[in-house]
Amino acid sequence: MPHLVIDGAAIATTDPTGTEYSSGHIVVAEGLIVTVGDGPAPVVPGATVVDGRDCLATPGFVNTHDHLCQWITRGYAQGDGLFGWLETLFPLWCRLDAELEFAAASAALARLALTGCTTTMDHHYVFTDAGGDMLGAEIAAADRIGVRFHPTRGSIDLGVSSGGLIPDESAEGLDAILTACQEAIDTHHDAAFGSMLQIALAPGSPVAVSGELMAQSALLARDLGVRLHTHLAEDPYEEEFCIAHFGARPVDYLESLGWLGSDVWLAHCVHLSDADIAKFAATGTGVAHCPTSNGRLGSGIARIPELLGADVAVGLGVDGGCTEHRGMANELREATLAARFRLGAGALSARQALRMATVGGARCLGRELELGSLQPGKLADIALWQLDGLGHSDIEDPVWALVYGPPAPLRLLLVGGKTVVADGELRTADTATLARDARDAAVTLRQRGAD
Repeated sequence: MPHLVIDGAAIATTDPTGTEYSSGHIVVAEGLIVTVGDGPAPVVPGATVVDGRDCLATPGFVNTHDHLCQWITRGYAQGDGLFGWLETLFPLWCRLDAELEFAAASAALARLALTGCTTTMDHHYVFTDAGGDMLGAEIAAADRIGVRFHPTRGSIDLGVSSGGLIPDESAEGLDAILTACQEAIDTHHDAAFGSMLQIALAPGSPVAVSGELMAQSALLARDLGVRLHTHLAEDPYEEEFCIAHFGARPVDYLESLGWLGSDVWLAHCVHLSDADIAKFAATGTGVAHCPTSNGRLGSGIARIPELLGADVAVGLGVDGGCTEHRGMANELREATLAARFRLGAGALSARQALRMATVGGARCLGRELELGSLQPGKLADIALWQLDGLGHSDIEDPVWALVYGPPAPLRLLLVGGKTVVADGELRTADTATLARDARDAAVTLRQRGAD
């Protein structure tokens, strides 16, 4: 790959000291960042030079919690909280198949890329005999769009007759789940530096699966050297449920199952005590903060300033179909607003939000040595934001403009030095085709749900 040079841009590196340049340069070669510095770029013979004036360069965003299949079930259960929303959607998700999953994931991943995301996970946990290779379908979609992908092999083993939320016929058996998890890792997981594809294990949530599945998943993940993910403490009802059924609050229950550790990151974590936060900090457990989702479902406001103050790894997530906007850049603004609603204007800064979206997310995924900051030797996953338009040109601070201004045009998005977005357009797939396919898939799924 020839060298690429971004010259004259404002740069927010999100490195450990928060280095920024008002007019600097980035040199990329062989998919890696070679140089980041102040002032004009050095002359690099044969390089492609991008004029970065009036732009802000940041690391590509890392999405730490999502459900790609839910792209085609947006707009449902608009007035429901979490559990009412799930009760409406679970029967529909159980009618998905690999073809619909490919269409949904392709559109959702394209939307993520167009809003600055270079790395994303996915938490898919509904697998049926009739569905086909759902995991393979979304992996193919990620390859199509060109983003770095961390799908999880999710699982649910409790149907409604056993106190779960999923229809009985769609619940999987424990042995089948563990076998499928091992096969997914053996087939797809790439632990190498610069990997485009890594697998994690992710039971649905402590209130939707058995304790045995949680415990066995943790043992298997650690035996195979992959990470663990689940939902936790998203809704106040969850604490009542855990105390009634397990005699422990959610974090304590998870701890009893071996589910706290530096190889674990947990979605939402809205309802945490001081003791919970201390346990996360002591064990290295990470958190995926999903502010738009939490607001849409009325779940509450997570204690993000306290988590950051305890040096807990916190990333941002767009979540699934309960966040119809589904833009990574939007989550930075929502995160700062949510914190300020709760604690006042000094609760969370724009730069803290940017760090959550980048290096915080990389920490959650165990990729902080490769991703999340603009530093020599790291992967060239870079977003270049155009800030000279009507909505941004007179905002003094470019980071503040990105976080609090209107959605900024994406001048360039690189994943491993390869162009995925240029001048606001996806360059890896046709967005009109993606939109049409997603619409058709949504109609098909709705018709299946009516049958």
